[in-house]
Amino acid sequence: MKAKKDLFNSLTLWFVGLPSSGKSTIAKLVESRLRELGLKIENLDADDLRSNLHPDLGFTKEERGTNNRRIAFISQLLNKNDVGVIVAAVAPFKEYRRKARELVEEEGRFFLIYVDCPVEVCKKRDPKGLYEKAEQGIIPNFTGISHPFEEPGEEEYDIRIDSTQLTPERAAEKVLSHLEEEGITESVDRDTGVTSGEEKEIKRKLQELGYL
Repeated sequence: MKAKKDLFNSLTLWFVGLPSSGKSTIAKLVESRLRELGLKIENLDADDLRSNLHPDLGFTKEERGTNNRRIAFISQLLNKNDVGVIVAAVAPFKEYRRKARELVEEEGRFFLIYVDCPVEVCKKRDPKGLYEKAEQGIIPNFTGISHPFEEPGEEEYDIRIDSTQLTPERAAEKVLSHLEEEGITESVDRDTGVTSGEEKEIKRKLQELGYL
């Protein structure tokens, strides 16, 4: 696979889902694969941004909206300067996800990737015990327990990943396959080094010459 850099550099892949749904793990695998293609890309992990850029924000609906808007603005700036972006954020509210899409799309393409996982499964996966603390009232406004998660519908997400059915590796492959279908990346034949786009063009020319 190779990427069409002029298309990819103005692209944001935004992974959303409940805590411990697997979105950060999948996002890192996609990032790694795209870096192998020689792409300029930044992975904006929401937790890292909170702790480093705006630790003053809490977890009310309004503060989450502010957090999403800031991430979207950074993504827009990076896309404007020819850097592709990957985001992994809970982003529980449709209103703010819509605003993030609108902001990013002023400079590039936006793909919402919904990592779907039931809260009971997320609880079992939780390595930090956050769900248990939230149920005990130690952590307030915790998404999936004491704070709502507005599930993206088909009209909103571009890719849906059922992380109870797909391994992180298979999920990453699904994302990369979607990018190929959108014409952002192309598969490359291992034997010839010819891309899928080049293959189509060769076949078209051969048909015009009457060989096919």
